[in-house]
Amino acid sequence: MVPNGVPAHRLYKKLNMGFLNQLEFGFHDNILDQLTNSISAEKPEPFHFWPPFASHFVTAIYPEQTSEEKLKEFRHELHELFFVREVRPYFRRSAALFQPMTSLISPHLSLKRKGGILVNGHYEYKHYMQDDFNDDGWGCAYRSLQTIVSWFRLQGFTARPIPSHKEIQECLVSLGDKPASFVGSKQWIGSTEVSFVLEALLGVSSRIISMSNGAEMSSSEKLGSLQHHFKTNGTPVMVGGGVYAHTIIGVSEEESEEPAFLILDPHWTGADELKTIEKKGWVGWKDKKFWSTTDFYNLCLPLLPSSI
Repeated sequence: MVPNGVPAHRLYKKLNMGFLNQLEFGFHDNILDQLTNSISAEKPEPFHFWPPFASHFVTAIYPEQTSEEKLKEFRHELHELFFVREVRPYFRRSAALFQPMTSLISPHLSLKRKGGILVNGHYEYKHYMQDDFNDDGWGCAYRSLQTIVSWFRLQGFTARPIPSHKEIQECLVSLGDKPASFVGSKQWIGSTEVSFVLEALLGVSSRIISMSNGAEMSSSEKLGSLQHHFKTNGTPVMVGGGVYAHTIIGVSEEESEEPAFLILDPHWTGADELKTIEKKGWVGWKDKKFWSTTDFYNLCLPLLPSSI
């Protein structure tokens, strides 16, 4: 990284210095370290990170074929180097920058209203009709689940691809939760099924909160549970009620203000155009009237694994 004010004619010198440093202190040292314990060395591979506690990029050089488990000790050293106490996979390959992504990333960041207690980390906005797949009218909970999986991918907890609707259905059949005829159908899933799939595919446990109607969402107890979740876990929350599913990515913080919920709506069927999505409210803050007073609701709150 270089300051914005650096003249263009000096960029070549900065870039050249960066390459030389990476070759000398990255590739060279990595190969020597490998040859200390072996007669051969794997190809060094650079990965670039921008963890939330750093004000700059961090580049780590990993041997190409070495497993994440074998690199765990090195990642511990990086945590100690940056005085990081959190047990999160900031330096796994899967947390590296410049990953291929097909959807909008964290569209709520462009909203004018700021504040609240929000999701901690980036995610892909998954909604109806993406991936050349027509799930209009039945796939909202599948899309919410895909958004949650994308969050775990982008934070480095997993390198697993985002599951398709069919793969989600096959997972539930393999668990014995659904009959074989469920695969390929247009049947809905709910918060419980979302928690089953997260556990089976990612090893992520979830907390389920049930409410007899939407009015309970604004109660001090339920609002407090959501606030605590975003402060401690920071993962997106899937909510199902009636015939709809949504993703909650934030809640209001001040007790003195009206309860508000930052909603990511999977029912959008148009293109991934940020201005249109924001203008039409497909991502935005909703008040308590957003929730139906006649439908029951279930929340799926994915818990943060302890992992480096």
